[in-house]
Amino acid sequence: QVNVVESGGGLVQPGGSLRLSCAASRSIFSGNAMGWYRQAPGKQRELVASITAYMYINYADFVKGRFTISRDNAKNTVYLQMNSLKPEDTAVYYCKVPLGPRGYWGQGTQVTVSS
Repeated sequence: QVNVVESGGGLVQPGGSLRLSCAASRSIFSGNAMGWYRQAPGKQRELVASITAYMYINYADFVKGRFTISRDNAKNTVYLQMNSLKPEDTAVYYCKVPLGPRGYWGQGTQVTVSS
C-alpha cells in the first residue's frame, strides 16, 4: 500500500511560522521528486514548491524568501518551513509524488493565517 501523509497545519497569526511534514512510502519517495501544493477556497490548486531527488528546488514566486522546502531521504519525508505567513497563505496544503498519470496525493493539511 502506498501512503502520502501530511501533517503540521494549524492556525497561526500573520507573521508567524509553521512547518509542514509529508511522509511517503519508501517505494514512491526514494529517487523521486516531491512537491507541495495548496488550494484556497474557490481557487485552483497551485504549486508552492518542489524538490528533486538531487535537491534541485523550485519555488512559486509568491513564497520565495518566505518558505523553504527540504527533504530527509532517511525518513522518506519532505518538509515545508513557512515563515512570515500572510492571510493569503490560508489554504489546504497537499503533498504530491509526481508518479504515474495522476501522481500520489496526500489528504491535505489545513493552514489558516488569521489574527
